[in-house]
Amino acid sequence: MKMPPTLETRASGVLLHPTSLPGPYGTGDLGPAAREFVDFLAASAQRWWQMLPVAPIGPGDSPYAAPSAFAGNPLLLSLEDISRSGLLAKRDIAPPRGLAQGRAKFAAAWAVKEPLLRKAFERFTRDADEAERQAFDGFRAGAACWLPDYALFAALKGLHGGRTWSEWDRGLRLRDRESIAHAREAHADEVRFHEFLQFLFDRQWQALRTRANGKGIGLIGDLPIFVARDSADVWANPQIFELDAEGMPVRVAGVPPDYFSATGQLWGNPLYRWDVLREHGYGWWVGRLRSTYQRFDAVRIDHFIGFSRFYAIPAGEKTAVNGKYEAGPGADFFEKVLAALGPVALIAEDLGTVTPEVKALRDQFAFPGMRVLQFAFSPDGESPSYLPHNHVRRCVVYTGTHDNDTSAGWFRTAKFRTAKERKAGVAERALCMRYAASDGREIHWDLIRLAMGSVADTTIFPAQDLLGLGSDARMNLPGTADGNWSWRLREGQLGTRVAKRLSEMARTYGRA
Repeated sequence: MKMPPTLETRASGVLLHPTSLPGPYGTGDLGPAAREFVDFLAASAQRWWQMLPVAPIGPGDSPYAAPSAFAGNPLLLSLEDISRSGLLAKRDIAPPRGLAQGRAKFAAAWAVKEPLLRKAFERFTRDADEAERQAFDGFRAGAACWLPDYALFAALKGLHGGRTWSEWDRGLRLRDRESIAHAREAHADEVRFHEFLQFLFDRQWQALRTRANGKGIGLIGDLPIFVARDSADVWANPQIFELDAEGMPVRVAGVPPDYFSATGQLWGNPLYRWDVLREHGYGWWVGRLRSTYQRFDAVRIDHFIGFSRFYAIPAGEKTAVNGKYEAGPGADFFEKVLAALGPVALIAEDLGTVTPEVKALRDQFAFPGMRVLQFAFSPDGESPSYLPHNHVRRCVVYTGTHDNDTSAGWFRTAKFRTAKERKAGVAERALCMRYAASDGREIHWDLIRLAMGSVADTTIFPAQDLLGLGSDARMNLPGTADGNWSWRLREGQLGTRVAKRLSEMARTYGRA
């Protein structure tokens, strides 16, 4: 049996969120198509599969606005695999019409899956043998630091028609002990249903991870630094967030005005009370990371900059103009976390305005940072450090990320607001072609080759770049609320031709 790589292994991989896999139920999942993708990676001599957060999706179908930092997304559950276990009959999972191809349809997929998942839960409750019941109880015990609160939160949210927890009755909103005890008893079956979904998720996930690891492929997860306000995390742990006595945010996260936005970005996530977390050894974060590493072999922390300094905006502001920077927990956080967890494989998302303090924090703990080739050819800011001849071994090179256009889209369909921007953009693309010795016809493969040839230990390519897809295949357009996260592969789109080309390149550059 092969072993998955480490971030010090010279290797390459593919960025593809599981919802982007093909399949008949509206979104990709952890079933047959996921196993086929693992086989594709193995045939392509790839060693990493990187994903976006696999938590339940939030507003706008975003995996970065999840109602839990711990739970898995029930939409990723494979009905085929549940049927194979005997909890659903084959006739139960007859594929619906109109959901197999095209973009992900999250609401439609849940409308199909939820009643079938409830049927599976009824059969489990009625027919499960002693071994299965013990397995369920063992999972619940192992997830005791988060599962009871999440399952109750999910049950109550459903019973409140999806309304945010700040709109619930005061006793539930502020977690009055008597109100919570009554809710757990009154809605015990619904709570247990949500625990059951997480049990199934863990079982299917671990089976997929075992398959990948057995083929020498590691899984890379994605961990947003902040959590959604409308989440079980904030509701159940108000003491570690900047909330007032009624559970409302005092200050929220964002980034200040810059070249891209005159008013900055108002993310709206509640900020941490780092002093409170510090007093308790960052216990909530230790639990969060421990849970994450039970699923992944390496993890990218989104907005790593926030551990050095974070931008605080008074709640109620309409823009991010009136915020201010404050010091984050810094090295003390990672010293305490690593003392609790031991060595971990962590990628620091250090894109944006990177101060010397951020670089020092990253390097103190030998975390690899990120280099994005789409940023390498501009004369601005950090761009020269993204050019391959300036790479270091301890970094992860991407052709692009989920927040970028595809490489082909970036190269061919960029939109410029002014004549000055157009001139700079033309020069940027000309440098890209000279640097890559490219005629532009297969710029996506030319960038993949540059990344493969980098001295960096790890390099990752979005699946869209393997296919040369245009802007309509990008995963997310930052600053927009709708229409994101829905791109999907078509059945058979990543075939043997792509696998052979990728494999040959990986072997040529010593990444196989």
